[in-house]
Amino acid sequence: MEGGAVSEKQTSSYTYWVRETTSEAAPAPVPKMLSPQDVSKQHAPVLGSVWNTAGTWEEKNLNKWSTERIMELLSSIGSLEFTNGKAEISDVSKCSGDAYLVTVRNKKRVGYTYELTIDVKGEWQVGGENKKIKGYLEIAEFSYGELDDLELTVNISGGSDLPHQDKQSITKDLKSFLQPLREKLLQFEQELKER
Repeated sequence: MEGGAVSEKQTSSYTYWVRETTSEAAPAPVPKMLSPQDVSKQHAPVLGSVWNTAGTWEEKNLNKWSTERIMELLSSIGSLEFTNGKAEISDVSKCSGDAYLVTVRNKKRVGYTYELTIDVKGEWQVGGENKKIKGYLEIAEFSYGELDDLELTVNISGGSDLPHQDKQSITKDLKSFLQPLREKLLQFEQELKER
């Protein structure tokens, strides 16, 4: 091959689409009407948003709902009776944190991290007379799946005139709020999972 001449073999090596049907060609596809059952088999239920049909990463912020629900549940605990007194939750003064729903590969996961301050008030028999007591309960942090390890700190505001032994007894009584608090937070966790 001299002078840039192209051989005949090289020029005929390309294949062009056949424009006419031949006996060797595959038959043309025949359209088939799909039944509703056929359509439902093709599409598995999708979690998350309609636009996220592939089930890729999607995160939804649930802070507003979670904060309102936690406060509502904790406010419904009511009062507890003790040997020498009784106390009730007067307010949830701090309820802050984050809650979210994540969809990854069509699997739903929820999570949260919160901290709480709960105001309490009550009345105890101290030295033969009724004493009104105020205080607050703190849960520094609680997260999804860790409610069995919930820790409660009790602070009595005022009460400087209380004898040390009575103050310890009232603190121990107020720690009894731990179990009903845990039950309400477990209820919150279950509701969050069902969202």
